[in-house]
Amino acid sequence: MQQRVTVQDIQNKWSLVNLTPEIDLAQIEIRHAEVNRPALQLAGFFDHFDHERIQLVGNVEYRYMMTLDESLRDERYEQLFSYPFPCLIFCRNLHPTKRAIAAALKRQVPILMTDRVTTDLMAELIRWLKVELAPMIRIHGVLIDVFGEGVLITGESGIGKSETALELIKRGHRLIADDAVDIRKVSDDTLVGSAPSMIKHFIELRGIGIIDVKNLFGVGSVKDTQSINMVIKLEDWDRNKEYDRLGMEERFTEYLGNRVTCYELPVRPGRNLAIIVEAAAMNNRQKRSGYNAAQALYDRFQNNLGKGKK
Repeated sequence: MQQRVTVQDIQNKWSLVNLTPEIDLAQIEIRHAEVNRPALQLAGFFDHFDHERIQLVGNVEYRYMMTLDESLRDERYEQLFSYPFPCLIFCRNLHPTKRAIAAALKRQVPILMTDRVTTDLMAELIRWLKVELAPMIRIHGVLIDVFGEGVLITGESGIGKSETALELIKRGHRLIADDAVDIRKVSDDTLVGSAPSMIKHFIELRGIGIIDVKNLFGVGSVKDTQSINMVIKLEDWDRNKEYDRLGMEERFTEYLGNRVTCYELPVRPGRNLAIIVEAAAMNNRQKRSGYNAAQALYDRFQNNLGKGKK
């Protein structure tokens, strides 16, 4: 599943000026996260032109076009707009010529303008589009920021995910999503989670109903997005199952082809799940920093055995 992103979304997010208001920006979709500066194209070279990308004109491209005589400049704009790219953005408050706007209207390619620096806007656009256009799945679970670690809590309905999240929020951690989590693959190493817009900042508690975490606990108790660093699967305690007690072997689960560290946490009366989740988050952060407590304990035993033999 992929979110629909339009030129209208781009205009709204960065408050761009629309120089072609006759064109409906909401109907033009953006399908590629990369952005192109059409320097070679404005110089007349159109081989391998990435015309499916947003096009940005900065000071260099603009000044070059101003050195051309009017007829050649108009011809280059006509050539450029003959390709169906999503939009052309002029940065640094640079104004396109009337002929350029006319050529854009003829081909129904919108022209936008901003006072932002070209390289800054380009970096922001790419970063934002990579998240918005990333492959996405929606799963049943809860996502919490615990000490900076993105902890995805999964398990069957009624197992205690929302109650655990609420206790963590009371302890100062932040809610990203409850019940449904949208997971986006922004790179081969990074998964980012967020809440569907309809249920953002809400938690469902059986027997009580819906609570608004942001209004109840304050703006510091919620967060819009979070990278997913670990998964905790809550399950009913099974006396016949052997649970990991050392943590020597890493276990993983997979979302969108990315592996994430996974822990199975048995639930039984009397266990404080929030404290256990906090400890797991801190331990996982230590492991990512290069320290493994289980390995350190194993090394200590090995050293003591070696001394005993001597």
